[in-house]
Amino acid sequence: MGYVVRGAEELTSIGVDFVDPEVEASARAVLAAVEDELRTCVTSADPMVTEAARHLVEAGGKRFRPLLVALGAQFGDPTAPMVVPAAVVMELTHLATLYHDDVMDEAPVRRGVRSANSRWTNSVAILVGDYLFARAADLAADLGTEAVRLQARTFARLVHGQIAETVGPRSGMDPVAHYLDVLAEKTGSLIATSARFGGMFGGAGPEATEALGRYGEKMGIAFQLSDDLLDIASESEQSGKTPGTDLREGVPTLPVLFALASDDASPAAIRLREILAAGPVTDDALHAEALFLLRESTAMKQARETVRSYAEEARERLAPLPNNATRAALESLCDFIADRTG
Repeated sequence: MGYVVRGAEELTSIGVDFVDPEVEASARAVLAAVEDELRTCVTSADPMVTEAARHLVEAGGKRFRPLLVALGAQFGDPTAPMVVPAAVVMELTHLATLYHDDVMDEAPVRRGVRSANSRWTNSVAILVGDYLFARAADLAADLGTEAVRLQARTFARLVHGQIAETVGPRSGMDPVAHYLDVLAEKTGSLIATSARFGGMFGGAGPEATEALGRYGEKMGIAFQLSDDLLDIASESEQSGKTPGTDLREGVPTLPVLFALASDDASPAAIRLREILAAGPVTDDALHAEALFLLRESTAMKQARETVRSYAEEARERLAPLPNNATRAALESLCDFIADRTG
């Protein structure tokens, strides 16, 4: 069955198929404990800080990073006492980045509710993000020096990725390579550490932990790329947002970058490049035209092939792990990512 996580107001499918009900029950138990701990960790002596910090926690979400901690721990002891705190550290770090991202993107909505920056102010949203980072670091200290170092290095990669995205590709740099590097830093790094934490704190051993980290890095990139493609290819019910939102906002996702770099001389490809080269596509008629052209383009096919390539690389990284039900669950994520965009 597909693994689902109940947030405050939604049920979100992640796409893991479990062949062993005991593994599924164990993962569910970890995620249920993570939900409880998240609410405890973001509680402050100041009610306003508590309200703002709980804002995105209670909006729900995929809890993809805690899920990978839970699955990684299956290669050791998933009931080990530090597994749940490790998962909470990862989710708090992720949530903190969302507060900051919404300020940078001037996003009015996040997870179906008003973003913190629009509900309060940009300054409050930034400070709440900082508060969540601090809470994550405080909790990581209980996990030991290695965990603190790994969380700090992951945070550094996140910041590097955000800076690179903000600055854009430098002169002479391939925009596609730059974009994939940004995804590795911003998304792959945290998902890699989540899977690695699962191995570490479940006691899976160095070889398994390293394999999990390498899997998480590739899976993180594939997952983000597939989200980018869904923004173009899906109906709103599937993607959770209006199709073509990135296109309307001028966000240069992989299909757009492939289209702009294409030397395809067909009338459709030339017309698509003309529209995309002008920046954000805000005109409704042009937006509909660009969305149609992108869906039918060779650029979209290239992007799908890239997603499948990363998903397959993630699968290959699992080779050192025991061929058991948990590995099958992780492999099912590769299939889900490769198939969800058509």
